[in-house]
Amino acid sequence: MTGKMLGSPPMSVESLFAMPEVAAWRARLHALLRERAFQEREIVLSSGLRSNFYIDCKQVSLNAEGASLIGKLFCALIEQLAPDAAAVGGLTLGADPLATATSLVSFERGRPRDAFIVRKEPKGHGTGQWIEHTAALRPGAEVVVVEDVVTTGGSMLRAIERVTDAGLQVKLALALVDRAEGGRPVIEARAPLVTLFSRGDFLP
Repeated sequence: MTGKMLGSPPMSVESLFAMPEVAAWRARLHALLRERAFQEREIVLSSGLRSNFYIDCKQVSLNAEGASLIGKLFCALIEQLAPDAAAVGGLTLGADPLATATSLVSFERGRPRDAFIVRKEPKGHGTGQWIEHTAALRPGAEVVVVEDVVTTGGSMLRAIERVTDAGLQVKLALALVDRAEGGRPVIEARAPLVTLFSRGDFLP
């Protein structure tokens, strides 16, 4: 799939997801997530909240096919919603394979966007920086922040704040799954959020 035509209005997320090629990628990714990542059981999340289901997206984002699908879907969304974005990244560790997959696909499509990593703690030596690979980005550059699962929104919010503090503009936030547990409004107070799937795609 190619990006939008120069000068054409951006396509809505709903229209993009309805395109046969994109719909096929999304359906296959959903199948992989259900098969490899979804567990319906009692668990304590990293946020400290208890839940009756868990989605370990790394089981898919680190899978070759899964990474390819994520890269294609995220690139399609970025081309429509943040076409001037120069890079994509997020809080380590969940965002790392997502950013790498998206960066690789963008290069293959002739619209390369670098990946970056937001640390949980500043680098312990040298520059003491919070973000890896921002030196290649000009001040004020537009970027996209990614995450695997949105629960309370805390992880993505930290990434957005660090990126903003570094002098970059977050034009879009992308995630694989929204657990619908309060994170969306927290994130959308800082940047538009689009997720590939939501709680209803996994639970009745």
